[in-house]
Amino acid sequence: MALDLPRLAAWLRCPVCAADLVPVDRLTLGCANGHRHDVNKRGFVSLLGPGSKHLGDTAEMLDARDVVLEGGAYSPIADAVAAATTGVRILDAGAGTGYYQRAALGADPARSGLAMDLSPQAVARAVRASDRTDGLVADTWSPLPVRSAVADTVLDVFAPRNLPEFHRVLAPDGVLVVVVPRADHLGSLRAAGTMLDIPGDKADDVVRAAEPLYALLSRESVAYDLALTDALRRSLVGMGPSARHAASATAASTPVDATRVSVDVLRLTRR
Repeated sequence: MALDLPRLAAWLRCPVCAADLVPVDRLTLGCANGHRHDVNKRGFVSLLGPGSKHLGDTAEMLDARDVVLEGGAYSPIADAVAAATTGVRILDAGAGTGYYQRAALGADPARSGLAMDLSPQAVARAVRASDRTDGLVADTWSPLPVRSAVADTVLDVFAPRNLPEFHRVLAPDGVLVVVVPRADHLGSLRAAGTMLDIPGDKADDVVRAAEPLYALLSRESVAYDLALTDALRRSLVGMGPSARHAASATAASTPVDATRVSVDVLRLTRR
């Protein structure tokens, strides 16, 4: 996609001093205090602060995610995310390859998105997949280099949550859409020992943690059975945290022919 530097800058603030960023050269953003940040010509900028200890997804994990998502295995989740989205400026925190953000943008040409992820490879894929998406490499656990009240919707799909920062970047009438797995999500794969366990009541935990800053608008359960091929089974294991653990190495030989997809989609608004 062609780089739209003013559109990218309109999302961002300086990670050093929090002043708004503006274009100052063909591939440079800067603030009034003289801080400068180089922009990748592919349409994204890294504003990752020094000392981040978290790891972004690897190319292999992203390839596995493409097999699952672009093959339609999670399309009912994407439909629910799209239905929960409001407004025209969509920030996806932990965007990965941008699959859910593309669903949220839909066919409305007025909508545009910022795909934020810790992995530069993921952000590059997200930007490449949509001409209405700009990209930001940043750490969700740090103060976000994003302007206050700039997003109509913040998406957080199977991703870390920085609830105070999401609250700050949301417009006053904006919504936060959070997708978390239920305890039975991909249960047959977990029972086979190929994936990490899921703590029970994750949605309840999110609602409780969010309560000081957000009011719950809706909670939707999305659940269905998914037939598995060898490739899909390997990719479901390989696209997430289980890929970093030795147990995932048994995935290719696990005789599991189907599994249950089961998530909660939470829609919250600012208090």
